Amino acid sequence: MPSEFKATRRVEFSETDLAGIVHFTNFFRYMETVEHAFWRSLGTSVVMRQFDPPLGLPRVHASCDFKRPLRFEDIVEMHLRVVEKRARSLSFEIRLTRLEPGPPEEVAIGKLTAVCVQKNPDGSFQSVPFPESIASQISVHPAPAPAPE
Repeated sequence: MPSEFKATRRVEFSETDLAGIVHFTNFFRYMETVEHAFWRSLGTSVVMRQFDPPLGLPRVHASCDFKRPLRFEDIVEMHLRVVEKRARSLSFEIRLTRLEPGPPEEVAIGKLTAVCVQKNPDGSFQSVPFPESIASQISVHPAPAPAPE
């Protein structure tokens, strides 16, 4: 059962500011990129049209702690881990690591929480449990071992 997912990408020029550093808002796009790839790896999407009514996965929390900059043409690995699984929500930790130029360096740690919702006939949204066919494919990533003292 998947509890993590990794993807890599190259930083594009359009993602940088005048100093040649990735603008902070793009870190949230990188987190979204790996989250969407995770859902596709499970055979679904953040818009689940295969259910009636269709389901969606809006984010109810997003945060990012920045450690080091990324620059044009750097290669970044986005490592998603499922850190909490509830009936109606999932929380992810996403570690962003610059792979090239080396040596690899962690540049940011993000967190996302998404809730499973359906759209009601009146246009409102209502949280609902994940369908078993989706929930059964996802597990919580084991906590890392504590650092030695």
